[in-house]
Amino acid sequence: MTVSSESAATSETLRDEEKFVILAQLERLLATPYFSHSRRFPAFLRYIVRATVDGQADLLKERTIGIEIFGKGADYDTAVDPIVRVTAGEVRKRIAQYYQEPGHEREVRLSLTPGSYVPQFHFPEVHSDPDPGDAALSPAEPVALHSVAVQGGEASGARWRWVLAVALALIVIAAAAGFLVWRTSHSSAFAEFWNPILSSPDPVLLCVADQTEYTAISLRDAADPSHQVTLNDNLTAVVIDDLNAIVKIAGVLQSAGKHYSLRGENATNLMDLRNGPSIVIGAYDNAWTLRMLKPLRFHFANNPEMTMFSIVDSAQHDNARWVLDRRQQVETNNYRDYAIVARFSDQITGEPMLIAAGIARGGTIAAGEFLTNSALLEQVRAQQPSTKAKNVEVVLSTQIINGEPGTPSIEAVYYW
Repeated sequence: MTVSSESAATSETLRDEEKFVILAQLERLLATPYFSHSRRFPAFLRYIVRATVDGQADLLKERTIGIEIFGKGADYDTAVDPIVRVTAGEVRKRIAQYYQEPGHEREVRLSLTPGSYVPQFHFPEVHSDPDPGDAALSPAEPVALHSVAVQGGEASGARWRWVLAVALALIVIAAAAGFLVWRTSHSSAFAEFWNPILSSPDPVLLCVADQTEYTAISLRDAADPSHQVTLNDNLTAVVIDDLNAIVKIAGVLQSAGKHYSLRGENATNLMDLRNGPSIVIGAYDNAWTLRMLKPLRFHFANNPEMTMFSIVDSAQHDNARWVLDRRQQVETNNYRDYAIVARFSDQITGEPMLIAAGIARGGTIAAGEFLTNSALLEQVRAQQPSTKAKNVEVVLSTQIINGEPGTPSIEAVYYW
Protein backbone atom coordinates (compact mmCIF):
# COMPACT_ATOMS: atom_id res chain seq x y z
CA MET A 1 0.00 0.00 0.00
CA THR A 2 1.09 3.56 -0.62
CA VAL A 3 0.06 6.08 2.00
CA SER A 4 0.42 9.79 1.18
CA SER A 5 0.52 12.66 3.64
CA GLU A 6 1.42 16.33 3.50
CA SER A 7 3.82 18.28 5.70
CA ALA A 8 4.03 22.05 6.00
CA ALA A 9 7.42 23.76 6.18
CA THR A 10 8.57 27.20 7.23
CA SER A 11 11.81 29.09 6.55
CA GLU A 12 13.30 27.75 9.80
CA THR A 13 12.87 24.11 8.69
CA LEU A 14 13.65 24.37 4.99
CA ARG A 15 16.66 22.59 3.57
CA ASP A 16 18.50 24.01 0.58
CA GLU A 17 17.01 21.51 -1.85
CA GLU A 18 13.53 22.36 -0.58
CA LYS A 19 14.19 26.04 -1.15
CA PHE A 20 15.17 25.21 -4.73
CA VAL A 21 11.91 23.35 -5.25
CA ILE A 22 9.88 26.20 -3.74
CA LEU A 23 11.48 28.79 -6.02
CA ALA A 24 10.90 26.55 -9.02
CA GLN A 25 7.25 26.16 -8.02
CA LEU A 26 6.95 29.93 -7.60
CA GLU A 27 8.11 30.48 -11.17
CA ARG A 28 5.70 27.80 -12.35
CA LEU A 29 2.82 29.60 -10.65
CA LEU A 30 3.81 33.00 -12.00
CA ALA A 31 3.95 31.66 -15.55
CA THR A 32 0.27 30.67 -15.48
CA PRO A 33 -2.55 32.93 -16.69
CA TYR A 34 -3.59 33.41 -13.07
CA PHE A 35 -0.55 35.65 -12.60
CA SER A 36 1.13 36.33 -15.93
CA HIS A 37 -1.44 38.92 -17.03
CA SER A 38 -1.00 41.06 -13.91
CA ARG A 39 1.83 43.14 -12.50
CA ARG A 40 0.58 43.55 -8.96
CA PHE A 41 -0.14 39.93 -8.07
CA PRO A 42 3.20 38.44 -9.26
CA ALA A 43 5.14 41.19 -7.47
CA PHE A 44 3.29 40.46 -4.24
CA LEU A 45 3.65 36.67 -4.42
CA ARG A 46 7.30 36.81 -5.48
CA TYR A 47 8.14 39.17 -2.64
CA ILE A 48 6.51 37.20 0.18
CA VAL A 49 7.89 33.85 -1.02
CA ARG A 50 11.42 35.18 -1.47
CA ALA A 51 11.36 36.93 1.91
CA THR A 52 10.20 33.72 3.63
CA VAL A 53 12.74 31.50 1.89
CA ASP A 54 15.47 34.03 2.78
CA GLY A 55 14.52 33.86 6.46
CA GLN A 56 12.95 37.34 6.58
CA ALA A 57 9.36 36.35 7.24
CA ASP A 58 9.29 38.67 10.27
CA LEU A 59 9.34 41.62 7.86
CA LEU A 60 6.12 40.53 6.14
CA LYS A 61 3.78 43.03 7.73
CA GLU A 62 1.05 44.98 5.97
CA ARG A 63 2.75 48.39 6.16
CA THR A 64 6.15 47.03 5.11
CA ILE A 65 4.66 45.26 2.09
CA GLY A 66 2.77 48.42 1.14
CA ILE A 67 6.03 50.36 1.18
CA GLU A 68 8.09 47.68 -0.57
CA ILE A 69 5.71 46.54 -3.29
CA PHE A 70 3.32 49.40 -3.85
CA GLY A 71 5.57 52.41 -3.15
CA LYS A 72 3.51 53.74 -0.26
CA GLY A 73 4.92 56.28 2.17
CA ALA A 74 6.09 54.98 5.53
CA ASP A 75 3.23 56.74 7.32
CA TYR A 76 0.42 55.70 4.98
CA ASP A 77 -2.88 54.74 6.64
CA THR A 78 -3.46 51.01 6.18
CA ALA A 79 -7.05 51.40 7.39
CA VAL A 80 -7.81 53.84 4.57
CA ASP A 81 -5.72 52.12 1.90
CA PRO A 82 -6.29 48.33 2.06
CA ILE A 83 -4.29 47.51 -1.10
CA VAL A 84 -2.13 44.92 0.68
CA ARG A 85 -5.09 43.06 2.18
CA VAL A 86 -7.02 43.16 -1.09
CA THR A 87 -4.02 41.90 -3.05
CA ALA A 88 -3.37 39.11 -0.54
CA GLY A 89 -6.98 37.96 -0.84
CA GLU A 90 -6.83 37.92 -4.63
CA VAL A 91 -3.48 36.08 -4.64
CA ARG A 92 -4.88 33.53 -2.18
CA LYS A 93 -7.83 32.92 -4.50
CA ARG A 94 -5.64 32.52 -7.58
CA ILE A 95 -3.34 30.07 -5.83
CA ALA A 96 -6.36 27.98 -4.83
CA GLN A 97 -7.68 28.03 -8.42
CA TYR A 98 -4.31 26.83 -9.71
CA TYR A 99 -4.16 23.84 -7.36
CA GLN A 100 -7.78 22.91 -8.08
CA GLU A 101 -6.82 22.11 -11.66
CA PRO A 102 -5.88 18.48 -12.36
CA GLY A 103 -2.23 17.72 -12.89
CA HIS A 104 -0.79 19.70 -9.96
CA GLU A 105 -1.11 16.95 -7.34
CA ARG A 106 2.59 16.09 -7.55
CA GLU A 107 3.78 19.66 -6.96
CA VAL A 108 4.82 21.39 -3.78
CA ARG A 109 1.85 23.40 -2.57
CA LEU A 110 2.08 27.09 -1.62
CA SER A 111 -0.61 28.47 0.65
CA LEU A 112 -1.39 31.79 2.31
CA THR A 113 -3.38 31.66 5.52
CA PRO A 114 -6.06 34.38 5.86
CA GLY A 115 -4.79 37.16 8.08
CA SER A 116 -1.14 36.33 7.43
CA TYR A 117 1.33 37.45 4.77
CA VAL A 118 3.78 34.60 5.44
CA PRO A 119 3.31 31.75 2.94
CA GLN A 120 3.47 28.11 3.96
CA PHE A 121 4.92 25.33 1.86
CA HIS A 122 3.46 21.81 1.84
CA PHE A 123 5.58 18.94 0.61
CA PRO A 124 3.72 15.76 -0.42
CA GLU A 125 5.21 12.66 1.13
CA VAL A 126 5.07 9.05 0.01
CA HIS A 127 5.64 5.97 2.18
CA SER A 128 5.95 2.71 0.23
CA ASP A 129 6.04 -0.82 1.59
CA PRO A 130 7.95 -3.62 -0.16
CA ASP A 131 4.88 -4.76 -2.12
CA PRO A 132 6.05 -4.56 -5.78
CA GLY A 133 2.46 -4.22 -6.88
CA ASP A 134 2.47 -0.67 -5.51
CA ALA A 135 5.57 0.41 -7.43
CA ALA A 136 3.50 2.31 -9.97
CA LEU A 137 1.78 5.33 -8.54
CA SER A 138 -1.59 6.46 -9.74
CA PRO A 139 -1.73 10.00 -11.20
CA ALA A 140 -3.66 11.25 -8.19
CA GLU A 141 -1.00 10.20 -5.72
CA PRO A 142 1.52 12.89 -4.73
CA VAL A 143 5.20 12.11 -5.02
CA ALA A 144 7.54 13.29 -2.29
CA LEU A 145 9.82 16.04 -3.54
CA HIS A 146 12.56 15.40 -1.02
CA SER A 147 12.10 11.62 -0.69
CA VAL A 148 11.33 10.09 -4.07
CA ALA A 149 11.27 6.31 -4.42
CA VAL A 150 13.33 5.38 -7.51
CA GLN A 151 13.69 1.78 -8.62
CA GLY A 152 16.70 0.23 -10.29
CA GLY A 153 19.29 0.15 -7.52
CA GLU A 154 21.62 2.69 -5.94
CA ALA A 155 23.42 3.57 -9.17
CA SER A 156 20.27 4.54 -11.04
CA GLY A 157 18.97 6.31 -7.93
CA ALA A 158 22.15 8.33 -7.67
CA ARG A 159 22.00 9.24 -11.35
CA TRP A 160 18.36 10.25 -11.00
CA ARG A 161 19.12 12.44 -8.00
CA TRP A 162 22.02 14.02 -9.87
CA VAL A 163 19.79 14.79 -12.87
CA LEU A 164 17.13 16.22 -10.57
CA ALA A 165 19.68 18.36 -8.76
CA VAL A 166 21.03 19.75 -12.05
CA ALA A 167 17.53 20.42 -13.34
CA LEU A 168 16.55 22.16 -10.14
CA ALA A 169 19.75 24.19 -10.15
CA LEU A 170 19.06 25.38 -13.68
CA ILE A 171 15.50 26.30 -12.76
CA VAL A 172 16.66 28.16 -9.68
CA ILE A 173 19.35 30.02 -11.60
CA ALA A 174 16.75 31.14 -14.12
CA ALA A 175 14.37 32.10 -11.33
CA ALA A 176 17.10 33.95 -9.43
CA ALA A 177 18.13 35.82 -12.57
CA GLY A 178 14.53 36.81 -13.15
CA PHE A 179 14.20 37.89 -9.55
CA LEU A 180 17.36 39.99 -9.71
CA VAL A 181 16.10 41.74 -12.81
CA TRP A 182 12.79 42.33 -11.10
CA ARG A 183 14.44 43.50 -7.87
CA THR A 184 16.70 45.92 -9.72
CA SER A 185 13.70 47.63 -11.26
CA HIS A 186 11.10 47.10 -8.53
CA SER A 187 12.87 46.76 -5.18
CA SER A 188 12.33 49.50 -2.72
CA ALA A 189 15.06 52.09 -2.32
CA PHE A 190 13.36 52.77 1.00
CA ALA A 191 14.11 49.23 2.22
CA GLU A 192 17.70 49.31 0.98
CA PHE A 193 18.37 52.61 2.70
CA TRP A 194 16.91 51.47 6.03
CA ASN A 195 18.26 47.92 5.93
CA PRO A 196 21.49 48.54 7.95
CA ILE A 197 19.38 49.93 10.79
CA LEU A 198 16.45 47.53 10.63
CA SER A 199 18.43 44.34 9.98
CA SER A 200 20.51 44.64 13.15
CA PRO A 201 19.43 42.26 15.94
CA ASP A 202 19.98 45.02 18.51
CA PRO A 203 17.47 47.70 19.54
CA VAL A 204 17.85 51.17 18.03
CA LEU A 205 18.76 54.21 20.11
CA LEU A 206 17.18 57.53 19.11
CA CYS A 207 19.47 60.28 20.38
CA VAL A 208 17.53 63.55 20.23
CA ALA A 209 18.51 67.13 20.86
CA ASP A 210 17.36 68.33 24.25
CA GLN A 211 17.21 71.83 25.67
CA THR A 212 17.85 73.31 29.09
CA GLU A 213 15.97 71.70 31.92
CA TYR A 214 12.98 73.72 33.08
CA THR A 215 12.51 74.19 36.80
CA ALA A 216 8.81 74.98 36.60
CA ILE A 217 5.82 73.86 34.58
CA SER A 218 2.38 75.38 34.10
CA LEU A 219 -0.46 72.89 34.55
CA ARG A 220 -4.15 73.42 33.87
CA ASP A 221 -6.85 72.83 36.45
CA ALA A 222 -8.92 69.77 35.44
CA ALA A 223 -12.14 71.40 36.69
CA ASP A 224 -11.35 74.76 35.08
CA PRO A 225 -8.82 74.48 32.21
CA SER A 226 -8.61 78.28 31.94
CA HIS A 227 -6.99 78.27 35.38
CA GLN A 228 -3.25 77.47 35.38
CA VAL A 229 -0.95 76.69 38.27
CA THR A 230 2.85 76.87 38.14
CA LEU A 231 4.59 73.99 39.88
CA ASN A 232 8.26 73.30 40.47
CA ASP A 233 9.59 70.41 38.38
CA ASN A 234 12.60 69.28 36.36
CA LEU A 235 11.78 68.84 32.67
CA THR A 236 13.83 68.46 29.54
CA ALA A 237 12.40 70.13 26.44
CA VAL A 238 12.41 68.77 22.89
CA VAL A 239 11.88 71.19 20.00
CA ILE A 240 8.57 70.39 18.32
CA ASP A 241 10.13 70.55 14.84
CA ASP A 242 12.60 67.86 15.87
CA LEU A 243 9.64 65.91 17.20
CA ASN A 244 8.21 65.95 13.68
CA ALA A 245 11.23 63.97 12.44
CA ILE A 246 11.25 61.76 15.53
CA VAL A 247 7.65 60.69 14.95
CA LYS A 248 8.29 59.84 11.28
CA ILE A 249 11.39 57.82 12.12
CA ALA A 250 9.69 56.05 15.02
CA GLY A 251 6.88 55.12 12.62
CA VAL A 252 9.38 53.37 10.35
CA LEU A 253 10.86 51.45 13.28
CA GLN A 254 7.44 50.56 14.62
CA SER A 255 6.18 49.31 11.26
CA ALA A 256 9.23 47.04 10.98
CA GLY A 257 8.68 45.68 14.49
CA LYS A 258 11.98 47.19 15.61
CA HIS A 259 12.53 47.89 19.29
CA TYR A 260 13.94 51.31 20.12
CA SER A 261 14.56 53.69 22.98
CA LEU A 262 14.58 57.49 23.12
CA ARG A 263 17.30 59.39 24.92
CA GLY A 264 18.34 63.02 25.14
CA GLU A 265 21.73 64.14 23.84
CA ASN A 266 22.93 65.11 27.33
CA ALA A 267 21.99 61.70 28.71
CA THR A 268 23.70 59.74 25.90
CA ASN A 269 27.25 58.45 26.25
CA LEU A 270 29.58 56.58 23.93
CA MET A 271 28.75 53.22 25.48
CA ASP A 272 25.08 53.79 24.62
CA LEU A 273 26.03 54.34 20.99
CA ARG A 274 28.09 51.15 20.97
CA ASN A 275 25.17 48.96 22.02
CA GLY A 276 23.50 48.92 18.61
CA PRO A 277 22.31 51.12 15.73
CA SER A 278 21.79 54.79 16.54
CA ILE A 279 19.68 57.49 14.97
CA VAL A 280 20.83 60.98 15.90
CA ILE A 281 18.49 63.94 15.35
CA GLY A 282 19.33 67.64 15.43
CA ALA A 283 22.51 69.55 14.53
CA TYR A 284 23.72 72.54 16.50
CA ASP A 285 21.77 71.47 19.57
CA ASN A 286 23.12 67.91 19.47
CA ALA A 287 26.84 67.51 20.15
CA TRP A 288 26.83 63.91 18.89
CA THR A 289 25.79 65.06 15.44
CA LEU A 290 28.63 67.55 15.23
CA ARG A 291 31.17 65.00 16.51
CA MET A 292 30.14 62.15 14.24
CA LEU A 293 29.84 64.23 11.07
CA LYS A 294 33.10 66.14 11.54
CA PRO A 295 35.29 63.51 9.80
CA LEU A 296 32.83 63.07 6.92
CA ARG A 297 32.77 64.93 3.64
CA PHE A 298 29.65 66.97 4.46
CA HIS A 299 29.45 68.48 7.93
CA PHE A 300 28.23 71.56 9.78
CA ALA A 301 30.17 74.77 10.39
CA ASN A 302 29.58 78.36 11.56
CA ASN A 303 31.36 81.67 12.00
CA PRO A 304 32.67 82.72 15.45
CA GLU A 305 29.78 85.14 15.93
CA MET A 306 27.27 82.31 15.41
CA THR A 307 25.38 84.37 12.83
CA MET A 308 26.25 82.35 9.71
CA PHE A 309 25.59 78.64 9.75
CA SER A 310 26.55 76.33 6.91
CA ILE A 311 27.07 72.85 5.55
CA VAL A 312 30.55 72.52 4.11
CA ASP A 313 31.95 70.18 1.50
CA SER A 314 35.49 69.27 2.52
CA ALA A 315 36.21 68.04 -1.03
CA GLN A 316 35.66 71.50 -2.52
CA HIS A 317 37.98 74.50 -2.38
CA ASP A 318 35.10 76.88 -1.77
CA ASN A 319 33.54 74.55 0.72
CA ALA A 320 30.89 76.75 2.36
CA ARG A 321 28.28 75.92 -0.24
CA TRP A 322 25.06 75.90 1.75
CA VAL A 323 24.74 78.86 4.10
CA LEU A 324 21.96 80.17 6.33
CA ASP A 325 22.06 83.74 7.62
CA ARG A 326 20.61 83.65 11.10
CA ARG A 327 19.70 87.34 10.93
CA GLN A 328 17.60 86.82 7.81
CA GLN A 329 15.92 83.86 9.45
CA VAL A 330 14.89 85.88 12.50
CA GLU A 331 13.88 89.03 10.64
CA THR A 332 11.87 87.55 7.77
CA ASN A 333 11.06 83.93 8.66
CA ASN A 334 11.53 83.32 4.93
CA TYR A 335 14.79 81.65 4.00
CA ARG A 336 16.33 78.53 2.50
CA ASP A 337 17.30 75.91 5.04
CA TYR A 338 19.67 72.97 4.61
CA ALA A 339 20.08 69.55 6.17
CA ILE A 340 22.33 66.51 6.21
CA VAL A 341 21.13 62.92 6.20
CA ALA A 342 24.00 60.48 6.68
CA ARG A 343 23.81 56.69 7.03
CA PHE A 344 27.13 55.00 7.69
CA SER A 345 29.00 52.45 9.74
CA ASP A 346 30.68 54.51 12.42
CA GLN A 347 34.36 53.67 12.99
CA ILE A 348 34.25 54.70 16.64
CA THR A 349 31.20 52.74 17.75
CA GLY A 350 31.40 49.97 15.15
CA GLU A 351 27.63 50.22 14.71
CA PRO A 352 25.32 51.56 11.98
CA MET A 353 24.45 55.21 12.48
CA LEU A 354 21.84 57.43 10.87
CA ILE A 355 21.94 61.19 11.29
CA ALA A 356 19.09 63.51 10.35
CA ALA A 357 19.83 67.15 11.09
CA GLY A 358 18.98 70.55 9.69
CA ILE A 359 20.75 73.85 10.18
CA ALA A 360 17.53 75.40 11.46
CA ARG A 361 14.20 73.96 12.47
CA GLY A 362 12.79 73.51 8.97
CA GLY A 363 15.83 71.57 7.83
CA THR A 364 15.29 68.84 10.39
CA ILE A 365 11.64 68.54 9.34
CA ALA A 366 12.82 68.16 5.73
CA ALA A 367 15.30 65.46 6.80
CA GLY A 368 12.53 63.49 8.48
CA GLU A 369 10.34 63.79 5.39
CA PHE A 370 13.20 62.66 3.16
CA LEU A 371 13.70 59.52 5.23
CA THR A 372 10.11 58.43 4.61
CA ASN A 373 9.88 59.51 0.97
CA SER A 374 10.41 56.56 -1.39
CA ALA A 375 10.77 58.76 -4.48
CA LEU A 376 13.58 60.85 -2.97
CA LEU A 377 15.36 57.75 -1.69
CA GLU A 378 15.13 56.29 -5.18
CA GLN A 379 16.85 59.41 -6.57
CA VAL A 380 19.67 58.88 -4.09
CA ARG A 381 20.03 55.19 -4.96
CA ALA A 382 20.26 56.08 -8.65
CA GLN A 383 23.56 57.85 -7.86
CA GLN A 384 25.13 54.88 -6.08
CA PRO A 385 28.36 54.11 -8.00
CA SER A 386 28.39 50.42 -7.03
CA THR A 387 26.91 47.99 -4.56
CA LYS A 388 30.22 48.07 -2.69
CA ALA A 389 29.51 51.66 -1.59
CA LYS A 390 27.60 51.05 1.64
CA ASN A 391 27.74 54.49 3.28
CA VAL A 392 25.99 57.60 2.03
CA GLU A 393 25.63 61.29 2.84
CA VAL A 394 22.90 63.48 1.39
CA VAL A 395 22.61 67.27 1.54
CA LEU A 396 19.05 68.57 1.37
CA SER A 397 17.49 71.97 1.01
CA THR A 398 14.00 73.30 1.58
CA GLN A 399 12.40 76.70 1.17
CA ILE A 400 10.95 78.12 4.37
CA ILE A 401 7.94 80.41 3.89
CA ASN A 402 6.46 82.03 6.98
CA GLY A 403 8.27 79.46 9.08
CA GLU A 404 6.85 76.46 7.22
CA PRO A 405 9.19 74.17 5.20
CA GLY A 406 8.44 73.10 1.65
CA THR A 407 9.30 69.85 -0.11
CA PRO A 408 12.90 68.65 0.38
CA SER A 409 15.27 68.90 -2.57
CA ILE A 410 18.48 66.92 -3.00
CA GLU A 411 21.55 69.16 -3.27
CA ALA A 412 24.35 66.59 -3.19
CA VAL A 413 24.92 62.85 -2.69
CA TYR A 414 28.14 61.13 -1.74
CA TYR A 415 28.68 57.36 -1.46
CA TRP A 416 31.72 55.60 -0.07
